Amino acid sequence: MNKQSFFSILTAAVILSSCGNKNDKSAQGGAPQVKEYKTLTLQPESATMYSDYPASIQGQQNIEIRPRVEGYIDKIFVDEGAVVKVGQPLFKISAPEYEQQVRTASASIKSAQADVSAAKLAVNKVKPLVEKGIISKYDLESAQYTYESALASLAQANASLVNAKTNLGYTTVTSPVNGVVGSIPFRLGSLVSSNTAEALTTVSSIGNVYAYFAINEKKLLDFTQSASPGSTLAQKIQNMPAVSLLLSDGSPYPEKGRVETVNGLINTETGSVTFRARFANPKSIIRSGSSTTVRIPTDVKDAMIIPQSATYELQDKLFAVVVGKDGKTKSTNITVMENGAGNYYVVTSGLHLGDQIVLEGVATLKDGTEIKSQNESAEKVYADLK
Repeated sequence: MNKQSFFSILTAAVILSSCGNKNDKSAQGGAPQVKEYKTLTLQPESATMYSDYPASIQGQQNIEIRPRVEGYIDKIFVDEGAVVKVGQPLFKISAPEYEQQVRTASASIKSAQADVSAAKLAVNKVKPLVEKGIISKYDLESAQYTYESALASLAQANASLVNAKTNLGYTTVTSPVNGVVGSIPFRLGSLVSSNTAEALTTVSSIGNVYAYFAINEKKLLDFTQSASPGSTLAQKIQNMPAVSLLLSDGSPYPEKGRVETVNGLINTETGSVTFRARFANPKSIIRSGSSTTVRIPTDVKDAMIIPQSATYELQDKLFAVVVGKDGKTKSTNITVMENGAGNYYVVTSGLHLGDQIVLEGVATLKDGTEIKSQNESAEKVYADLK
């Protein structure tokens, strides 16, 4: 091998060795790339939180409609679910005996009136004869007693007519309130009476409705010991803010309501106490028996509030990711209030004002990961909280 060939081979080996070193570095990936994450520096914020409670609706009045006389249902003037006014006919009961009683009482009045007229004539006839001494004074007193008896019989006949007309009026069953007709279990021809176990129907007065919901004993105690104005539970309830109602489809009911009363006893089976809120129902949107949700607002001031998207759950615990001064991440266990503020949590422990937290993608971040922070403004993060 000549000297020129040796140097050519040596040069090629050096080049191959250099390329191999480069490939090894590429295979190892070189220095890791630092990713950018949106972050937020915690500052005190104020918000309105909401507590939701399943509620059942009852009309302000649920009145059972029952017959007061016995008879067969002759007519049904309304259908189930109809909106009725006070005094509007609902049912007609066929009871001919009451019509007969009215006719009999009317005839008795005419007979009694005739007796009164005859007795009065007798008094007028006897009176001058007594004055002239033709007949004794006893005959005049007897005629007067007969006249007074006839007047009493006439009064009794009038009372019987009034009673007969009242009973006849009961054959037309009317609504005692403005409201909505419930189910009607009877049909034409059904025999009903005041002793019938089942009501003809129920009329629910729904100009105002009551929403009944339950709060557990712990929350009741928290409410009693809260800073709400008032020294007693009744005063605290009176000073509560207006509450909202969510309909069964989740849409908000346009009218605000007020919590009025709380049951004095705690249910030993459920460990809860029942509250009642009243809502106006001018358009009869809500019906008795509806399932809804009562939403109670609570204002918090100068609290630590973070988006729910900045947290993740692990083994029934809630975590947020804090960015240290060295730019590395650390997962921190946090506790929050039970009732949230929309898509936000109110943090009670685990974080401190001034901490920098990661806003998105926290579930995939490992402790000690170095990130590049893109700090977001509070106005942007809490835009839908204001």
